Order: sequence, then C-alpha cells, then structure tokens
Amino acid sequence: MGDNIPNGESVSAATTRVFLKRWMIVLLFSSYSLSNAYQWIQYGIISNIIMKFYQVDAFAVDWLSMVYMLSYIPFIFPVTWLLDQKGLRVTALLANALNCAGTWIKVVSAEPGLFWVTMLGQLASSLAQVFILGMPSRLASVWFGADEVSTACSVGVFGNQMGIAIGFLIPPILVPNVDDMDELARHIKVMFYISAGVATVVFILVVIVFQEKPELPPTQAQAQARCIPPEQYSYVGSIWRLLCNKPFMLLVLSYGLNVGCFYAVSTLLNRMIIEHYPGEEVNAGRIGLTIVIAGMVGSLICGIWLDKTKTYRQTTLAVYVLSLIGMLVYAFTLNLGYLWVVFVTAGVLGFFMTGYLPLGFEFAVELTYPESEGTSSGLLNCSAQIFGIIFTISQGKIIDRWGTLAGNIFLCIFLLIGTVMTGFIKSDLRRQKANLQADGQISPAGSETSVQEFEGTSCSSPWQRQS
Repeated sequence: MGDNIPNGESVSAATTRVFLKRWMIVLLFSSYSLSNAYQWIQYGIISNIIMKFYQVDAFAVDWLSMVYMLSYIPFIFPVTWLLDQKGLRVTALLANALNCAGTWIKVVSAEPGLFWVTMLGQLASSLAQVFILGMPSRLASVWFGADEVSTACSVGVFGNQMGIAIGFLIPPILVPNVDDMDELARHIKVMFYISAGVATVVFILVVIVFQEKPELPPTQAQAQARCIPPEQYSYVGSIWRLLCNKPFMLLVLSYGLNVGCFYAVSTLLNRMIIEHYPGEEVNAGRIGLTIVIAGMVGSLICGIWLDKTKTYRQTTLAVYVLSLIGMLVYAFTLNLGYLWVVFVTAGVLGFFMTGYLPLGFEFAVELTYPESEGTSSGLLNCSAQIFGIIFTISQGKIIDRWGTLAGNIFLCIFLLIGTVMTGFIKSDLRRQKANLQADGQISPAGSETSVQEFEGTSCSSPWQRQS
C-alpha cells in the first residue's frame, strides 16, 4: 500500500471506502434541517397577520426571526465542543429533541394573549438550529469521498434552503388574512400542528436510522483525522489557531456580511412587498420561495462545480460579485409596480446569494484542515448571525423612515465591502493537498502547508503540523 513520492519518502495510504448509506444520512439530515428552517421564517412572511393576532408591533414579530440569530451566538461554542467530543449522532438527537419540543409548544400558543408562549417555542427551535447549521461540512467530510464532498455539503444546505422555501410558501396559504379572531386562531393552530407532526416523524427516523460514521473512512484526509489522539486535541487551541488564520478570518467576515444580508432580506420581505404591493401576502411568500428555490439550484451547481474544478477562491469571488449585482438590480426594480419583475430579480438574487452558502462552508474547510469542520462552520455562522441581527434591525429602521430603496442600498454597501474582502483571501487548499499527498501525487516539501503527518505511516497525527 506504500507509494513512492518524489523526495524518496514513503506514504502509507489507509483503506478507504464510501458506503451507499451516506446518501440516506445526508437526506435525513436535510429533512430535520428543513423542519427547523421552516420555523425560522413562518412568522415573518405573515408578519402583518401575526401582529394583528397577537396584538404586538412589527419589531416584536421581527424578534421571532432574530431569536434564531441571537441564540446561536452564545451557544455555538459549547455546541461545537459537544460535536467534537460526542460526534454527529448525539448532536443530531439533541437537535431533533429541541426542534420537536419547539413545535409542540407552539401548538398551545395559538391564542391571542399567548405571544410569550409562541416566543418560547421559537426559542426552543432556535436552540435546535445551533446543532444544525454547522453540520453540513462535517457530515460531508465524515461520510463522502474527496470528489463529492462539495456536492454532499450542498445537499446538506439544500434541506435548510428547502425549509425556508416552504416557510415562505405555506404560511400565507394556511393562514389567510381574516378578521374573525376565532377563525384565525384555527388557521394558525393547523399550521402549528402540521409542523409538529413533521418534526415528530423526522425525530423518530433519526433515532432509528442516523449513524455516527461509516465503518471505514471515505478519504485519506478523514483517515488521518480519525487517528488524532484525544490528548493531542485542544478545543481552545483549535479556536485560537482558527482566529490566527488570516485567510479564514477574512472569509468569516465576508461570509457574515453576505449571509447577514440574506437573513435581513428574508425577515423583512413581507414588509417590503406589502409596502409596494398592498394585499399581496401570498405573492410575498411566492417571491420568497423564488429566492430560495433559485438559491437551491445555485447551491447544487456550485457544489458540483467545486468538486470538478476545486477553484474555491475564484468561484466564491465570482458568486459574491454576482450577489452584489443581483442585490442592486432587486433594490432599483422593487418599486416599479410590476410583480413579475420582482419575481425575476428576486430569483437572480437568490441564485447567487443563497448559492453562496455551501461555497463558504467548503472553502472554510479547505483553509482550516485539519481543524474540526464543525468549529470552522460554527465561526462562519456566528458571524452570519451577528451581522443578520445588525442588518435586520438597521434595515427595518431605515425602511420605516426612508423606505425600501434606502434599506436595500444599505445592504448593497456591505455586500461591496464583502466582495473586496473576498478578493484578498489567499487560496490555501490544505485538505486537497492532504488527499493528493496521501495518494502520492505531491511531495510534502512541495507546499508551505505540507502535510508531514503522512510520512512513514497512515496513522500519524495531522496535528503534528501545528507544532
């Protein structure tokens, strides 16, 4: 099994294999990610109806979305530590337990005076999200081969996007804008029962089916990761190395700016559409659906493209520039009075802005190998949540005072800043180099990020390179 490499050193490659069950695992993950993401946007897209039913103001309804962002920030570090210590299965079980609890709490909140109960249910669901958002890249690395990890990560993100899409589409259909409070309560309760039923079924499937990891590693990089002795791994040390990784920190900031803009647009979409097209709650949901469906297509295309080309930096920069252009076009066409134009521009915006999500995850894993994928993804998402809260509150206030155009231009400025940051990211593809070196295709001396751990044995630790 040893391969000779140009400098005469020997690399012993571990036995690797991919299992068919990997697709069942990633689809199951996508299912519970879908259930959770649906709940994030289910209030915001009918915000005017929720305001009337619970007799609260728009800012209170915005917090039903922003609680997802706020709860992520303090809990992401303990959750990523738990992911590193206990693995994928325990994390999946906790995510589904919280998600299921949140949906059933909401069922009992369908009364006008129980806004605090529905907020409590949303808080439980938001805590579940902390266990979900950073999982796609980790799950893809643990279960999938080197030539399909980006595609698998895209499928994992796909579930989250599909949940948001359904969250845009279904609530306006299930909860019409009626004046009779008893009838409105029945419609809202039906909406809550459906989401609770789905969450319960998915929870049961996770308990029965979800597996920690395959019997054999799918890649040489994953084989090396399995061989890290616990005493050599420090969670605090890992975070410190990530914070000192300049290309990764540039990606953290630029990712946060892009995804934060997406969160703000999604949360405030109903308000923006209703301002220019009164009475079009259902079409506001369909526009949100268009944004996310286009983004799902963009995610899959970008994932397949990365697996084929490995052009992480170039692809990320190109998609970022096109996100900025899409946001500018959307901003200046929203008030033209033609809904079909909004559908088209929103679709273009969604294709690139939502399509950017798996690119950020996978680029981060490349820049930070052999650090835990959960930790790098967690830092990306933490940045996104912080910017999401700032942008949602700021854009909401700007819209209230100066209108939707000013609010959207505000986001465009930060997308421009993120584009410039992305241009300065140095492409240092450590995971690719690890796989190539284990296969005997490159010399350890051929790169400043040489993977010296492969020398002489298939099971020496990747952490040696950090010393």
